[in-house]
Amino acid sequence: MEFLGTSQTASYCGPKKACAFRALPPAGPAPETQECYQPYSLPGYRYLKSWRPSLFYKVSNAQTCVDERATGRSPLRPPTILPALRSALFCRYSPRDWDKSNDLQMRGAEASRLWASRLTGDSMRLMQDKDELTRQMQEGTCRNLGQRLSDIGFWKSELGYELERLLNETHSMETVKRRLECAAEELNCPLQVALECLYHREKRIGIDLVHDNVEKNLIQEVDLLKCCQEHMRKLAQRIDIQMRDNRDAQHALERDLEDKSSAQFIDEKCYNLRNTSDCITFFHGMEKVDGTVSVPETWAKFSNDNIRHSQNMRANSIRLREEAENLLETLSDQMWKQFTNTNLAFSARISEVTDVKNKLQTQLAKTLQEIFQAENTIMLLERSIMAKECPLKVAQTRLECRTWRPNVELCRDIPQFKLVNEVFTIDDTLQTLRLRLRETQDTLQLLEHSV
Repeated sequence: MEFLGTSQTASYCGPKKACAFRALPPAGPAPETQECYQPYSLPGYRYLKSWRPSLFYKVSNAQTCVDERATGRSPLRPPTILPALRSALFCRYSPRDWDKSNDLQMRGAEASRLWASRLTGDSMRLMQDKDELTRQMQEGTCRNLGQRLSDIGFWKSELGYELERLLNETHSMETVKRRLECAAEELNCPLQVALECLYHREKRIGIDLVHDNVEKNLIQEVDLLKCCQEHMRKLAQRIDIQMRDNRDAQHALERDLEDKSSAQFIDEKCYNLRNTSDCITFFHGMEKVDGTVSVPETWAKFSNDNIRHSQNMRANSIRLREEAENLLETLSDQMWKQFTNTNLAFSARISEVTDVKNKLQTQLAKTLQEIFQAENTIMLLERSIMAKECPLKVAQTRLECRTWRPNVELCRDIPQFKLVNEVFTIDDTLQTLRLRLRETQDTLQLLEHSV
């Protein structure tokens, strides 16, 4: 390499000669020199071991040869042509500087290589550790989701089982309520019959208008039927209130079961998500959003409370159903007992009236037989015949009125048989009295003829 303005035979390119030391002449200020070379260094190594060429410092201490100072120029070499700018001399490096620079570069490169090697190893280990940590956390999340799905499935089965039992209990309550309402409506017919009996018995005349056992039993039957209707209707109202409570518990179970189904669908979707799924994406900031409203303890307690509330409602329904069954059975026994007592009282009263009537007829016949006078006997017989017409009319009127009874009330009951028997009896009595009258008249005629 050859600098501009110099040659290979320049004095500073030849062998070094002995020079006497002298200071630089008091010349004007030397031109400022600027460093034109900056060695390459890695980031962080630029100012660790900065150095300057040693030749830069030696230029200021340069010595002039004595021969050149005495003679001016050496006759052995051509005249030295110095460059116009002395700053070019300040950019020279010595071999020592070059070796030192190379050594520093090699050591810096070695340090950088070792640091890069360690960084690469640490990076690989870091990536492996983080991959393993990520895998473990993802597996743990999958296990937790699986456990959550198991818990949701358990509570869903419990809620479904309780909901089914509650629906069955509500259906049973509806059946009992319909039975009570129908039973209360059906009591209107027996009540109407008892009231009709009391109304017709008010038509009795004279001494026959007596407050007998029949009337007492009819009044008791009317009171009992009204009381039974009142009890049945009150119990039906209580059952209706309980059914509303059951529906509230049913709605709570259905709402909880629907929420459980939605949560199970979402958790199953999350459980089936993998790193290769198509529907995954970034949702930045979701880990900072906390929209939860419960913890596992309160979550389980909510479903448990719904189930316990439903169980309490079922227990209340069972008690009401048992009470309704007992009430129906008790009232049925009481009504049947009262109905039997009323019928027995009717039978006894009819028997008494018939016996009295027969006794009176017998006594009248005996009295007529004891009358010696034919006219009195005839008069009494005529009166007796006239007296028998009214009971016959009453019996026939009763039979005619009873033919107007509606529907199933047109029954061949004991009063019907007794009325028919009464008609036949009165007809037979009239025939007997008329025969006796004729016999008496014949006897009277015989007596008159006898007389």
